[in-house]
Amino acid sequence: MIVLFTDFGLAGPYVGQMQAVLRREAPRVEVISLFADAPAHNPRAAAYLLPAYTHEFPRGTVFLCVVDPGVGGERAPGVLSVDGRWYVGPDNGLFEMVIRRARDGARWWEITWRPERLSRTFHGRDLFAPLAARVAHDEQPEGFERPVDDVRRLDWPDDLHEVIYIDGFGNAVTGMRFSEAPPTAAVRVGGATLTRAETFSEVPPGHAFWYENANGLVEIAVNRGRADQQLELNVGTPIDFVEV
Repeated sequence: MIVLFTDFGLAGPYVGQMQAVLRREAPRVEVISLFADAPAHNPRAAAYLLPAYTHEFPRGTVFLCVVDPGVGGERAPGVLSVDGRWYVGPDNGLFEMVIRRARDGARWWEITWRPERLSRTFHGRDLFAPLAARVAHDEQPEGFERPVDDVRRLDWPDDLHEVIYIDGFGNAVTGMRFSEAPPTAAVRVGGATLTRAETFSEVPPGHAFWYENANGLVEIAVNRGRADQQLELNVGTPIDFVEV
């Protein structure tokens, strides 16, 4: 299958145009839209989101990942192989955490192939979607392998103590893995100090808390409310852990 991970949003034509290319180039391959609202223009935040939501897909899955504020610039397009899965997208740090958390090592190919039609501003449709289709068909696009360290962001922390995503319910996902968090501590965020709960039903309606979300990340929520509005949270809002 080919899995879409983009910051394009669903309100415009962009995801649909990418899906149309995939249907044309790989008509027998299933296409799933995982994220159309990844952190906009923010490959760093998206990098911490990506591995939490992709590691359960089967080997052979191709992830078409486009969070690409540098489209048309000097960043290179590439294909990454990690743990039997493929990632197609720009060399802008988006794949750093996937590489860092790989179990079996990683390989990176910088792609030199270019389609006849290549707009300056929509490489997701014109370049990355056809690349993903070729990879799904086990074709090797023109390019060359580079040491994976050439595309690393080694100065980025292992866990990002910030909000990296706001979902449709107003819950705030952070770049902190629960396995690396002090489970008895409180979270300080947006001027509030929040204790941990296991589930929404453990706290009264309107109460804010933090918990381990279904994908292993620290998340901030309000039972039957919106944490983003109640706590004034946005992508990039810092969080901290404090003993109570």
